[in-house]
Amino acid sequence: MEYQYPIDHEWSTDEIIDVINFFQQIEKAYEHGIERDQLMNAYRRFKEIVPSKSEEKKICGEFEEMSGYSTYRTIQLSKGRQAGDKIRMKK
Repeated sequence: MEYQYPIDHEWSTDEIIDVINFFQQIEKAYEHGIERDQLMNAYRRFKEIVPSKSEEKKICGEFEEMSGYSTYRTIQLSKGRQAGDKIRMKK
C-alpha cells in the first residue's frame, strides 16, 4: 500500500483507528474477500464518526482516488447480501 488514509485531525485517536479499520475492510473486500457482517459493522462505526453524507462522499472519494477501491460500490453490494455472505469485489 503506497497511500495514506484520509483522516480528519479533529477525530479522537479511537475514531481515527476505527475509520482506518473501515478502509482496511474495503481493501480486504477487493484483495481477499470479507464477511458481509464484518464489513457492515465497520461501516456502521464509520457512520457514527462521519454521519454527514457529504462528508462521507468527500472522505470516501479521497480514499477511492488514492487506492482505486470504491467504498460506495462495496457497501451497495453488501447491503444487497445476506448475513454470513462473503463480499468479493473486482477492481
